[in-house]
Amino acid sequence: MKNLAIQVKGLQKSYKQHQVLKGVNFEVEQGSIFALLGSNGAGKTTAVKILTTLLKPDSGTIKVNGFDVTSNPDHVRQAISLTGQFAAVDEILTGRENLIMIAKLRYLKNPRQVAEDLLKRFGLTEAADRKASTYSGGMRRRLDIALSLVGTPQIVFLDEPTTGLDPEARLEVWKMVKELAAGGTTIFLTTQYLEEAEQLADRIAILHEGRIIANGTLAELKKLFPQAKVEYVEKQPSLEDIFLAIIGKKEAM
Repeated sequence: MKNLAIQVKGLQKSYKQHQVLKGVNFEVEQGSIFALLGSNGAGKTTAVKILTTLLKPDSGTIKVNGFDVTSNPDHVRQAISLTGQFAAVDEILTGRENLIMIAKLRYLKNPRQVAEDLLKRFGLTEAADRKASTYSGGMRRRLDIALSLVGTPQIVFLDEPTTGLDPEARLEVWKMVKELAAGGTTIFLTTQYLEEAEQLADRIAILHEGRIIANGTLAELKKLFPQAKVEYVEKQPSLEDIFLAIIGKKEAM
């Protein structure tokens, strides 16, 4: 039997007259990387806010780490962390001070040692005593993810974590995400970068106009795409080809 970190059934959410989520269903296995893909306005961030107890659903059953997000939000919060689209670091503080502050807020023993361990893990030891305002985009994002790991959460939500990063910094984040999953952490990732999902995710769901219209491994999604026509070289479809074909934005070749 599968051990599930997240279960979502019949999730609906509206803002006034606009229905954003129209009965969303999916599951995320423990220790896996799950990618939720979708265009701007598809409802990805709304789904993340509901899963992380920042927003209440209109209807549906949503369980995170075995707890209902509506009736047991405190238990959910103890098991998760959330890294949003923009780095939530205090730029006045140094990298070390940021980590110590969060460790103290989580009432952890020996917050200085917690900070040291995370600085080393994320390659920030040399920059530890510089103000975060002097960090590059990639360093700031690394610090942001390090902050989200204070207290060793079981499930990490990354909402478009590489938005605005250069290719080198993006690769750094990808490496960290893979390492986290290899250590048993469940990763829930939203992204607009299809290559990101292709590189990282164990399972991929495509959210379009408020519904999950495809869900599976990359290999399973490729089966939804028409067989490649053999002319001189057989071209395998990329995840971008599959995504655009599924949402009806591109005629299948």
